[in-house]
Amino acid sequence: MLALLAFALAALPLSAQPEPLVGLTLPQARLLARQALDSGDPGLAVRIGKGLLKADPKDPLAYYIIASGYAQLNDPVLARRAAGYAYRFSPPGPNRFEAAQLAARMAFDSGHYSLSQLWLRRTAIHAERDADVDRIARDYKLLRRINPWSLRLRADLRPSDNVNNGSDTSLNIIDGVPDGGTISASARALSGTIASLDVAPAYRLTAGARSATFLAARLYVERVALSESAKALAPRATGSDFASTYGELSLSHAIALGAPDSGGSLRFGLALGESWYGGERSYRFARLEAERGWRLAGGADLVLRAEVETRNKARFRSNDADILGFGLAYGRTLPNGDEIDLTIALRDARAASVNGTYDSASMRLAYAPDQRIGPARLAIGLVVGTTRYDTFIASLFRPPTQRTDTSLYGDVTLVFDRFDYAGFVPTLRLRAGQKTSNFSRFESRELSLSLGIGSRF
Repeated sequence: MLALLAFALAALPLSAQPEPLVGLTLPQARLLARQALDSGDPGLAVRIGKGLLKADPKDPLAYYIIASGYAQLNDPVLARRAAGYAYRFSPPGPNRFEAAQLAARMAFDSGHYSLSQLWLRRTAIHAERDADVDRIARDYKLLRRINPWSLRLRADLRPSDNVNNGSDTSLNIIDGVPDGGTISASARALSGTIASLDVAPAYRLTAGARSATFLAARLYVERVALSESAKALAPRATGSDFASTYGELSLSHAIALGAPDSGGSLRFGLALGESWYGGERSYRFARLEAERGWRLAGGADLVLRAEVETRNKARFRSNDADILGFGLAYGRTLPNGDEIDLTIALRDARAASVNGTYDSASMRLAYAPDQRIGPARLAIGLVVGTTRYDTFIASLFRPPTQRTDTSLYGDVTLVFDRFDYAGFVPTLRLRAGQKTSNFSRFESRELSLSLGIGSRF
């Protein structure tokens, strides 16, 4: 109850004069309420708290007393509501921290786990010690395991010199030979700013000791604003020409394999969705996927993935395709605390058009040192990839030929986890790279700097 006493002392204005309350001054009434809570008489504490509200309807301490009383009376709903008012009327700082903590506990006790997570984030706003923030993060992760609902949210703002993945050149060159044509202005590299929002809610339908079933959705929205130089280069182009939207609904089932601490897992699922680009539907899709995970010696994690996807109702025949994919993900924390991750992806696409039929392979290597750089944590990534089209038709006036694209990109990400607000932290990411091809139309370069917001929890 020391926290309650501190709350009471902080809530008293320095110039406050005692006022009568049923024969008691305000300090006496507050002290009596504290003693009632300490002695196990929460009903009296609630009555005193309500009396204090008659003297000041916005008294945060009165609401805190009422909340604490209802908590002892095993009424978490009323306790949470009163704690919410205590939070609202308290000044920023320790008082709000205590009120939010109480509201989070009461929301948990009443089975409102998502609301409890929200109150934990509000608690993080007013945490003054790193130890408190770490404790909040642990509680939040525990709630994530308990709560059947989950939400992944990320926002990003990215200035780029190539918002449309356009070509570096205006000449159409195939296998080193100009074909006499030119590349349209809207297909050239255009600069501007890309804004994206990625929202992915999920609900755990069933949960057993060794398995769980999930229903999930995802909506990814990307919008483009062209720079003045891009508008001058391509006056007929607009940002909406390069806007994209992706949505899916999925059902998956996960099973734990092996000993409880072995880290073995199996997951399989089905996803249905649709992709849009430039204001028109690109394709609809159905996807079957499966993955198998292992915990290796030294604490490393290995995951193998496989998926089969069919795309239909496509705007272009090159998007009407059947795709087979395989992937591997390896992650390990080194003895010095550094983290290393390797991801490999293979895809084989067979489309209604030869221009959508290809084989591709890509690899991403990421490294995150344990040492901080000032207020931020650093992560470095390198991506290499190749895509081969055995037959590609450039135009009706040229014979089909093979097309090969090769890409190389690097990125540096800074996560400013000491500048969090409600558990959300800013990230800064620099990405640079290029794609080469024997078709100049598909050669491009990119340099972008993105500011994002992610969850620390």
